[in-house]
Amino acid sequence: MGGPRWEVHRLEEREAIGAILARDPVYGAYALGDLDPRFFPQAEWAAAYLDGEPVALTHLYRGLSPHPLETFGDVRGLALILGTAQRAPEACFNCLEEHLPAVEGFYALGPKKRMWRMVVRAGWFRPVEGPAERLGMADLGDLEELYATGDAESFTPDLLEQGVPVDDPEVHLDGRVLLLEGLHERLPVGGCLGAVLSHHYVDGATGRGGQG
Repeated sequence: MGGPRWEVHRLEEREAIGAILARDPVYGAYALGDLDPRFFPQAEWAAAYLDGEPVALTHLYRGLSPHPLETFGDVRGLALILGTAQRAPEACFNCLEEHLPAVEGFYALGPKKRMWRMVVRAGWFRPVEGPAERLGMADLGDLEELYATGDAESFTPDLLEQGVPVDDPEVHLDGRVLLLEGLHERLPVGGCLGAVLSHHYVDGATGRGGQG
């Protein structure tokens, strides 16, 4: 009998990609968002197969700079993908700690940041009423100022133009933009993807802006 049979393939079918990401939709939330037709043309996907079954996936998004590159699944499969099908001269990695051996085999990483992912289940959600104002391109300067107070690196002006038809980003104002609560998009597996970014005036306990 032969040993394990590994294969690496580029993926272009949203259904096949979504089926792999749906195994862990919380960790894969950003990648699931890029299955949206608005973002999918700028995304590149590759998967490693062990004996015919997908065990690892990478997602490179060219709509931001540096390009975000996300890793999912088996570290052996990720090493095969990064060494063959998914190469980028420079990237910003979103990966699990267990994936680092595969990533560091091909990239010299800079300082690492730990990401905390917030999840709200439907049964937990309690809406809070209060003053809020929908954002538009006229608010771009204020919004860029807010993002500059924290570590957020994923904002581009076209996000305001694209928006979500029903739930555009909202902001709480007190003369300045202090708190951004944005709904980016609805996910194909159900639920939605959003972000909260607060100015350090709001997040006084830590003395700095925060993002989640």
